[in-house]
Amino acid sequence: MTRITGHRGARNLWPENSLTGFRNAITLGVDAIEFDVHLTRSGELVVIHDATLERTAEGSGPVQNLSGEARKATLLKGTDEAIPTLGEVLEVLGPNKGIDLHVEIKIDETGKAYPGIAARVAADLARFDVGERSYLTSFDTSVLEDCRLHAPDVSRLVSVNAAWAEKQGGLAAFIDRVDGLVEIVAVHHELMEAEWDLIRSRLPMERLCVWTLNDEPGIRHWLERGIGSLTSDSPDLALKLRAGVA
Repeated sequence: MTRITGHRGARNLWPENSLTGFRNAITLGVDAIEFDVHLTRSGELVVIHDATLERTAEGSGPVQNLSGEARKATLLKGTDEAIPTLGEVLEVLGPNKGIDLHVEIKIDETGKAYPGIAARVAADLARFDVGERSYLTSFDTSVLEDCRLHAPDVSRLVSVNAAWAEKQGGLAAFIDRVDGLVEIVAVHHELMEAEWDLIRSRLPMERLCVWTLNDEPGIRHWLERGIGSLTSDSPDLALKLRAGVA
């Protein structure tokens, strides 16, 4: 059965990467929840998607420039909540042992990896005893290599879309490179459709995740194909359709 992952909690239903969104996503019955992590210069691991504040928070400038006090004072748009830390998110998600965590390690506003972020994230996962049901995720294979070094027992997931595959020398070469590095390869739905035969010739269904699908025809298409997992901003719809397919 296809596993359903709530993207940034469930961003079509509640503000993305918010504690409210995570609490509510739990109640939907998702199999996994995905969220994003940056590292500030003050040493905090913070959960927000973009490397800058403008789109989702009441602030501006790079996320990594936030001090601890500035973070607490910076509200997520449409909420009365501050940008959460990784620890705060794990306090919410940690007790729900039936839900996997997809922890995407982001890069900074210049496109560079944050020094030491993999080890810091791994330490928090260990502190909350969620490593066994977590996936450390990234587009960047060097970040995932660092994850393997610092958290060898935590599963890994790599994401790829057409533009990224082209930069890596083509999808076939990319898959061959990551095959021994990750448990799951998450492919954008347009690339998955275009290169389906190639992808299936190299990877079994259970190692494939398709993202990010929010419309009924698209979700139904991949559920009927029996894809291993599916990421959605509207996991409520995906779960409803999965029940019908099953």
